[in-house]
Formats: sequence, structure tokens, C-alpha cells
Amino acid sequence: MYLTKKHKEDLFKKHGKDAKDTGSAEGQIALFTDRINHLTEHLKRNKKDYNTERALVKLVGKRRALLNYLTKKDVLRYRAIVKELGLRK
Repeated sequence: MYLTKKHKEDLFKKHGKDAKDTGSAEGQIALFTDRINHLTEHLKRNKKDYNTERALVKLVGKRRALLNYLTKKDVLRYRAIVKELGLRK
């Protein structure tokens, strides 16, 4: 499995407050971005995997909703996470 417990903890430690802070918007956005990148690579190899394509579109929507929430809540945190993850808006 590509997403181990250790990998998740590292993501949340780097982008959240600490490794146990799984509820922060930044941590969730980082996790979704990691999963989106993984699914994108999978779809490059398996072009007809429509179930994965649907899951990817749903994940992108969830990440977009969290980014919109963060924009309304705190613009500085939003700008920091977008710059850190290399997202474009």
C-alpha cells in the first residue's frame, strides 16, 4: 500500500500542527494532494480505469472545498499551503 501510517504521520507533522492533528485543513489538503498525485500516476498507466477517474474527481472536489473554506477563514494560511504544495488557483 502506498499510504502507510508512517507516511500519513509525516504529512500531518509537516503540514499540520503535529502528527496527531489530522483534523486541520492544511493536513487534510496535504493528504488529498498526495492521494491525487498517486491516482493521477495510476491513471496515466491505466487510461480506462473509470472508477479511479471518478474517485480522483471527487478528491479534487473535496480539496477544492477545503481550500475555499480556508480562503474564507484565513487567507494567509491558504496562501501558505498553496505555495507549499505547489497548487495553482
